[in-house]
Amino acid sequence: MKKLVFLLRSLNIGGAERQLINLAKSLPLNDFDVTVVEFYSGGELEQEIIESEVKLVSLNKLGRWDVVGFFYRLFQCLKQIKPDILHGYLGVPNICTACLKPLFISTRIVWGVRASNVDFNHYNWLSDLVFKLECLLSRYADLIIVNSNAGHKYHRKHGFPKEKMTVIPNGIDTEKFKPDRIARQRIRAEWGLTNEITLIGLVGRLDPMKDHPNFLKAAALLLQSRSDVKFVCVGSGEDNYTKELYHLASTLNIEQQVIWAGKREDMVAVYNAIDILASSSSCGEGFPNVIGEAMACGVPCIVTDVGDSAWIVGDTGIVVPAKNPESLKIAMEKLIGSDRNNIYKQEEIRQRIIENFSLLNLVTKTKSVLLNL
Repeated sequence: MKKLVFLLRSLNIGGAERQLINLAKSLPLNDFDVTVVEFYSGGELEQEIIESEVKLVSLNKLGRWDVVGFFYRLFQCLKQIKPDILHGYLGVPNICTACLKPLFISTRIVWGVRASNVDFNHYNWLSDLVFKLECLLSRYADLIIVNSNAGHKYHRKHGFPKEKMTVIPNGIDTEKFKPDRIARQRIRAEWGLTNEITLIGLVGRLDPMKDHPNFLKAAALLLQSRSDVKFVCVGSGEDNYTKELYHLASTLNIEQQVIWAGKREDMVAVYNAIDILASSSSCGEGFPNVIGEAMACGVPCIVTDVGDSAWIVGDTGIVVPAKNPESLKIAMEKLIGSDRNNIYKQEEIRQRIIENFSLLNLVTKTKSVLLNL
C-alpha cells in the first residue's frame, strides 16, 4: 500500500477541488492510504472528506505572506506521514512539492495541471510569477498529470518536460449528475420561471477567463428578437469584477432577464433547471467540469473553442469561436424551443460522458500511473 498525500490550497467549491475529492474518495483502499493536506481550512467541500475514509489535515495558513511558519508546518506534517507520493494540485501546491523534494528524497512528486492558455493580462503579477516558477521547477516533478490535451500542448510549449507528462481527462460522477425532473421544477419555481421560458445558463466563477461579457452581449443580441428566454449566471467572484458584470448587464438593458444565482451547492438541480448550457470562456480552460456535468444531466451545450471543450461535446453540442457574441447568439437561437430535442437527444448527450469521461476512467488511469511510479 502506498501512502498518498494530495496537497492543495483549500476545499472551496471549484472544478479542481471537486475532481480531487472524487479521486481521493474513489482510489482503492487496498492500494492507497490517502491524506488530503490543505493550506486553508473552512472550505465548503471539507465535509465530504470528513465523512469519507480519507484523512484531512489543515495547515491553517494565516494568509498570503505566512510563508516560513507555513512551510515549517507543512514539513512537520509530511515528516509525520512519510508519503510515498506527494501530489500537488494547481500552481502554488505544485511549487511547494518541488521545493520539498530535497527533504523527502524517497517521495515521488506528482503535479496536477488543470489549465491551458491563461491570459495573465487579466491577473496580478503574482499569478504570472507562479506560472513562471512552475515552468522552471517542472523538471523536478516525477510525473505531471494534465487534465486536457490543450493543457498538455500549452505547457510543453512553455518548457514542461514532455517525457514526464500524461493526459488523464476529468471524471464525471454520472451516478450523481443525471436527469431529475423534480429538481428541475423546484429550481425553476425558485427562480420564477414558467415552462414556456428557455433558460440559458453559464456556470463558473465570475472570472475574466470565463468571459461573462461575451455571454451577456450574446444574451442582449438574442433578446432583441425573443422574449421567451432568460439567462442565469451561477457562481461568485471578486467584488469589483462582479460589480463590473452587473453594470454591463444594466448597460445592455438586460438586467431583468439575467438571474445572478451566486454560488450554489445543489448543482445537480441547477443543471437540470437549465435548458441550454453555454461555456463562453476566452482562455485558460483545460477540461471544464461544468460541461461534462451538464451533459451527464442531458443538457445540450454551446462551448467556445477553448481548451478541450470541443472534444468533450463532440457531435452532441455546438462549438463557436471565443470572444464572438454574434456566433454565440446564433448557436443559442438554433437550440431554443422544440428544435433542441430534435438536434441533440438527452440520452445521447449523457451517453457521451458515460462512455468517454466517467469517474471510473479517471480513477483507473490515475491508479495505474501512480502505482507505476
